[in-house]
Amino acid sequence: MKKLRWQLIIIFLTGLVVGILLLSDTTTGPIQIFESQPTRGGIYKEGLVGTLQRLNPLLSYYNHADQDVCRLIYSGLIRFDSRGLPMKDLATSWGISMDGKIYNFALNPNAKWHDGQPVVAEDIVFTFNMLKQGKGYLPDDLISFWEKIEVKALDKQTVQFVLEEAYAPFLDYLSVGILPRHIWGNMTFADMVESKLNIQPVGSGPFRLDKLTLNGSSISGIVLKNNSTYFGTKPFLDEIQFTYYQDSILAFQAYQQNIIDGISYISDDILSSVLTEPNLSLYTSRLPMQSMILFNLDNTTVKFFQDVKLRRALLMGLNRVKMVQSVMKGQALISNGPILTGNWAYYSGIPKVEYDSYKARELLKSAGYILANEQDQVRSKDGITLNFTLLYPDDDIHRKVAEMIQQDWALINILVNLEAVPYDELINTRLEKREYEAALVDLNISNAPDPDPYPFWDQTQISNGQNYSQWNHRVVSQYLEAGRVEINQAERERLYRNFQVVFAEELPALPLYNPVYNFAINSKVKGVSVGPLYRTSDRFQNIESWYIVSRTTLSDEFKENNLGEE
Repeated sequence: MKKLRWQLIIIFLTGLVVGILLLSDTTTGPIQIFESQPTRGGIYKEGLVGTLQRLNPLLSYYNHADQDVCRLIYSGLIRFDSRGLPMKDLATSWGISMDGKIYNFALNPNAKWHDGQPVVAEDIVFTFNMLKQGKGYLPDDLISFWEKIEVKALDKQTVQFVLEEAYAPFLDYLSVGILPRHIWGNMTFADMVESKLNIQPVGSGPFRLDKLTLNGSSISGIVLKNNSTYFGTKPFLDEIQFTYYQDSILAFQAYQQNIIDGISYISDDILSSVLTEPNLSLYTSRLPMQSMILFNLDNTTVKFFQDVKLRRALLMGLNRVKMVQSVMKGQALISNGPILTGNWAYYSGIPKVEYDSYKARELLKSAGYILANEQDQVRSKDGITLNFTLLYPDDDIHRKVAEMIQQDWALINILVNLEAVPYDELINTRLEKREYEAALVDLNISNAPDPDPYPFWDQTQISNGQNYSQWNHRVVSQYLEAGRVEINQAERERLYRNFQVVFAEELPALPLYNPVYNFAINSKVKGVSVGPLYRTSDRFQNIESWYIVSRTTLSDEFKENNLGEE
């Protein structure tokens, strides 16, 4: 023990002496702190899953690969952040009339096309008037919407939109890429479709076309260069090279061979392999889709669906966590309401309904749904058994989800019959004609950063609209009708919050999950981040922050603390 004590004393004294020497050393200056700063340069090579058709924002609506490239080449009047709120793009500011019918936009005077010509108001007028002619290449309802809107140039830098009636989600329609009138202005829409200019795009976005790469006579890739005259925040990357691949598997093989740095879409069949790659970062984001179970609340053969306690018990009896983990392979987020998570209108205070089959059975029992006899396997009330048919889209994923729903509800003594239906028939016939009892559906809300729940849940949409559940709630309809004409953002948030609270209480449909989208990029590419997606091209939302090249500099903190020292 004596030896140990002496060793401790020696260590203590040695440390004390070293500390005194360090404190008394006046020759050593302050410790310099260095940090890495992104700088201009570098080439990013991506495997783009899909094929090139036309690099034209009016002709790329149904082609995600074209949309991705168009996002980098073209600018819209406005764009949206990850919460679905509008941001400046070509427009530096905008104003809305008190009655919500007139929108004026001031253009950025520094905006130029890639050929050096200035972007003017007539370009915006031309683009939206051309869009009205896009039958067969754009959705019919989108064309019909624009046919009712007058677009005019007030001067070279100001454009005006005149609506027939107030419509708060109007800004949603203004992020489409703008075309240069001086290039396309003498063409009809039919001429545009056939034009070679669709693979010689001239936009005003952060990147411009440099060249196409060929494999024989077919286009195998595209090279984009940093646009030095871009009016917005200029990207760090010098160049982006896209190579087209038929599927994610081929793109992943190209990554493993060091041909590319990133993969635009990670399909389920390569996800596990991607996760084992040490230098490949996986990015995951919520897709603008909502998987739900709809009830036909006005179908007299299943009147029990009108009972809110029954609907709550049905949600409580669904093991959605297991559904996401086992069927969706973890590639979905549990949904708790009718508005997409991450959106500006989403209310996080909605009570979460957790899976609890015991509580579900107790709730059913308290509502009068009982097993009349010991041998019964199905609950009933007033002689009516809890037995109904659930329609589902005829594919493997939805079949597995439907079977899990059937099994979960069997545990609480509810009998569900399953019927597979082709998706088009499910939507356009069975739901459209209200010829169903319950249905598993995916509500696709792509290209719609504004949530606008009106089409799916308002009273006026019961007969001829998309309120397939036929939910007839006057107070909710008042919220939704006011929300789509109100121009004050805070008031809209309040109205939609109220709607979500009532929805959570009434549960006219059961929210299940939101699928997610995966893409992957080599970790040498820094500054990449992604929020919720409203279209897959939104993964390039912060492209100006991506960088590969960096330089080391003294930290700002060090320079500030030591400025003027000798």
